[in-house]
Amino acid sequence: MTDEPSTTAIGAETVIEIRRATHDDYDAVAAFTSDIWPDRGGDYIPEIYHDWLEDDDETGKKTFLAEIDGEVAGVIQAVMLTPDEAWFQGLRVASAHRRKGVSRRLNEACFEWARAQGATVARVMIFSWNAASLGAARTSGYDPITEFRFARPEPDPTADGPCRVSSDPAAAWRYWTHSDARERLSGLGLAPEESWAVRELARADFERLADETAVFAVECEDGLAGAAYRSRTYERPVETETDDGDDEPDGGETETWAEYGVGVWDDVDAARSLFAAIARDAAECGADSARVLIPETARYVTDAPYAGAGIFEEPDFVLGIDLTAEQRDGASDDKPRQ
Repeated sequence: MTDEPSTTAIGAETVIEIRRATHDDYDAVAAFTSDIWPDRGGDYIPEIYHDWLEDDDETGKKTFLAEIDGEVAGVIQAVMLTPDEAWFQGLRVASAHRRKGVSRRLNEACFEWARAQGATVARVMIFSWNAASLGAARTSGYDPITEFRFARPEPDPTADGPCRVSSDPAAAWRYWTHSDARERLSGLGLAPEESWAVRELARADFERLADETAVFAVECEDGLAGAAYRSRTYERPVETETDDGDDEPDGGETETWAEYGVGVWDDVDAARSLFAAIARDAAECGADSARVLIPETARYVTDAPYAGAGIFEEPDFVLGIDLTAEQRDGASDDKPRQ
């Protein structure tokens, strides 16, 4: 898809124009996203917008803007995570332009762009509480793939567990390939190269991350029993709880988080050992907090607190679409929905 704007007529009057988002669009985007999720601390898009946009000569991602009658109506970003896996994120639609087909047109622009890059599949991540986005994604043709939750072990330089944990990438990969969690997660883990994105994991990822971040392989008496890897460390604003129970950023202060792209294990002893190794690693990174992606199953989610780790309150859903098909179910419905 070129940078030339494209237009689509919805009904007799509404015309949606799709074009590349620019830095000059910041005020308009910040204005319509300012009223999104006020009960959850607000939207992050205004904070990261300028850093989020691709450079003029960048080919691995593209940010699209929707306009109706010259007014900004929505935004979305498409990113190539691997040569054939695309990731779409940050889809937002202005409240004044919902139920006009804006999200569907933005998705279609991403589909077209991703196909041109060679992608055969595209995925999105949606919070489980965001019913409107879940419905809009299914309308646009996405199918449910998997769900996960974050466990939250506390960084601790003295943490210990009953099993040995090595940094052998071959052992970690071997466990992952034979783990029931790999099937549960459809082979997906957090992408080290893009925040809040998942992609298919390969053996080369474990080998590279063993050198660049950290890899963990749990070895109990009966053999391999768990695996994990650190995807990144990052800074985020410190949040404090307000009188009404909501979390809000605390005056510009930041804290360091260590993020682990997947954590899987056989039993509670293996989980204790894995979380202990992660707690030590997070402490060595100088992290204030840590989070580990785990499958959203009764066993994994209850094993985590049983093994001494906290868990986040809600899961996240991953949905995907087969880009090798020219027409999807959602795209064949002429009724605009949002």
